Amino acid sequence: MLNLQVADRMKEYEEGIFQLLDEKKAEVEKTGKKVYNLSVGTPDFPPSERIMKAVEEAARKPENYKYSLKEIPELKQALIERYRTRYQVELKEAEFTAVYGSQEGIAHIALAYCNPGDVVLVPDPGYPIFSIGPSLAMADVRTYPLLKENDYLPDLKGMDPELLKKTKMMIVSYPLNPICRIAPDSFYDELIPWAKENNIIIVHDNAYSDIVYDGHVGKSILSHEGAKDICVEFYSLSKSFNYTGARMGFIVGNEFLVQTFKKLRSQIDYGAFLPVQYGAVAALTGSDEEVKAQCAEYQKRRDALCSGLRSIGWYIEDSEGSMFAWAAIPEGYTDDVSFVMELLERAGVLCTPGSSFGKRGKGHVRFALTMPVERIKEAVKAIENSGMIRK
Repeated sequence: MLNLQVADRMKEYEEGIFQLLDEKKAEVEKTGKKVYNLSVGTPDFPPSERIMKAVEEAARKPENYKYSLKEIPELKQALIERYRTRYQVELKEAEFTAVYGSQEGIAHIALAYCNPGDVVLVPDPGYPIFSIGPSLAMADVRTYPLLKENDYLPDLKGMDPELLKKTKMMIVSYPLNPICRIAPDSFYDELIPWAKENNIIIVHDNAYSDIVYDGHVGKSILSHEGAKDICVEFYSLSKSFNYTGARMGFIVGNEFLVQTFKKLRSQIDYGAFLPVQYGAVAALTGSDEEVKAQCAEYQKRRDALCSGLRSIGWYIEDSEGSMFAWAAIPEGYTDDVSFVMELLERAGVLCTPGSSFGKRGKGHVRFALTMPVERIKEAVKAIENSGMIRK
């Protein structure tokens, strides 16, 4: 009998939590119970009609099925104009390149920037790919804690100087999935000089800058002085324009870093599918009013969930940004995974255990704001009726 051997790194990767949750959801649905799925962050809004039309028209042209190899001129100009008008950032063509969504970009970026053993700093709690990507490059992944007493910002002054000497790269993201916090301008104004002083590349994941609440405005790290000297940013069309499955994003920023990453990706990719690029042009050149209206709807959903849960005795802070909400598990519970399973069985409400996002996510859950307000209100009522929350 063959003894097939695979890479040792595969021991670190368990079956994805969303696959496990989906299996559990199917079991509960078989019993006839209504399930409110607030776990996976896939937008339920449709793409704009102009985006779908642009993809459709381009898909009907046979010449658009060849390798694209690079971005079409219209897409380059659309991104330059988007950054100029939305973020007040001037870009040159050499300062950006397309990626197959931010997830792919973050998964591969450490391969371009890090040697085995180089330290990469990632947030805890944080989105899993922030750690998984550098681990694929055999980097030494170290977490920095995001604590309430520090406004969920990294304590730059408190970091170990000896560790910083070995650090090549740091991943930062605000609004941050899963903790749903934004960062003030003063944080970036401190981060950029600090990164220069310690010669640390800053990778900023900017997936949710168009989903920010209560009158705040999402920004680009590149709008801060000196950012292009040391930073790159991932900009995604997935959440702003509901272009999720099309997998269209960009890495933007320091020219040397962008071109280095572009060189790596040329070995594994032949460019974004041309109809997808034409759809991206339609997205980037359209009115921002649709994006703002969608953000307003997400805020209504946030209010329905967070205020609703507080009204039944489950204290949860308002999300400041992203399409999620983050909460400590209610009084009387100690394990977030078992709580999620019980909540699904008793209330029919499915969320994501916080431990999926790092050690400091334990004891928390994440809700995705992916249902209309009325359905979210139904979910809150189902939680109340379950008897799981002590008033």
